[in-house]
Amino acid sequence: MKRLALLIMTLAAAFASGCSGSAERNLSDFTTIVYTPTYASGFDIRGTEKDASTLLSVHNPWQGDHTAEQHLILLRGKAKAPRNAEIQAVHAPVQRVVCMSSSHVALFDALGQADRIVGVSGLDYIMNPRIRERRLCGEVRDVGYDTNLNFELLTALHPDVILLYGISGENTTITGKLRELGIPYLYIGDYVEESPLGKAEWLVAAAELCDLRPAGADTLRRIATRYNALRTRLDPADARPKVMLNTPYRDTWFMPSSHSYMVRLIEDAGGSYIYTKNQSNASVAVDLEEAYLLANSADFWINVGACNTLEELTAQNPKFAEVPTVVDRCVWNNNRRQTPAGGSDFWESGVVHPDLILRDLRTILCGGSDSTFYYKRLE
Repeated sequence: MKRLALLIMTLAAAFASGCSGSAERNLSDFTTIVYTPTYASGFDIRGTEKDASTLLSVHNPWQGDHTAEQHLILLRGKAKAPRNAEIQAVHAPVQRVVCMSSSHVALFDALGQADRIVGVSGLDYIMNPRIRERRLCGEVRDVGYDTNLNFELLTALHPDVILLYGISGENTTITGKLRELGIPYLYIGDYVEESPLGKAEWLVAAAELCDLRPAGADTLRRIATRYNALRTRLDPADARPKVMLNTPYRDTWFMPSSHSYMVRLIEDAGGSYIYTKNQSNASVAVDLEEAYLLANSADFWINVGACNTLEELTAQNPKFAEVPTVVDRCVWNNNRRQTPAGGSDFWESGVVHPDLILRDLRTILCGGSDSTFYYKRLE
């Protein structure tokens, strides 16, 4: 009898051990940090002692809410998704991905994994050559925009995960429908990052989805090495050329924060941002008269909207023709590379190539030849 009891206990223990890998994984299981970003502030990756599953957590995935979080459990081995439908989970590595932002496409492309993308939002605005090539044979489809998302097509694509883009909060209409359809999703907050290398580091998050974290980290290291080698380290007393940004929008000129992504790039290139009043975490509206005075005191004027020529720029306001940067042909725009529909590669591949953007800005601020990648001088 004792032998029988011992046999039953042994078999029960073996069964429990064999099934431990197939247990449900919940957020509370992930207590070990496996990747802490060096430059980004918006995500981290945690692991569990039970198996190889990981948790990709996104913090501050949109502007204006620093408490918001999104989570995606990446199941590996025999691990199962939690029964709680509010918790998103997907089996890794993902094979079929839908990207709702062009910058998401760039993250996968930097890893050589663009072929995992089966759907995008705004296909006409995607610059990536591999996506455009696969579009011709129907391997990549346009799933629509925001509330006009084509859920019928999305379902037919059988995506493992859809990567969302949020402006001011979660679109519960979309996420509710995705949960109803059983399609895992995650909001990606790369655009919120203020550090150029912080934006690029989101490629490691994409790498985690593909089971390529080491390769992602290595890709980032190489980007950071090139970027830091280009950074201009000037003495605070050295003169820096003053840079004006943007153009009016409906009679209002929005000036970014001194801590913003573009300003970081300008400073790392050796320039000085012309507007020092905004120390917040968002752009502020400046009246046209003040902005005009700022433009008049700038040495360079960059990122001038959709303008392709000085004539188009001065057509917005005849007074611009008198601005020194216009007279001296020191106006540059970041739209050298764009699709016929107007999609900008600066905001697509530039996310993972801040080193190329920095090289462009250094070229411009050092005298301005036309050997730039993203920027062109307005004539």
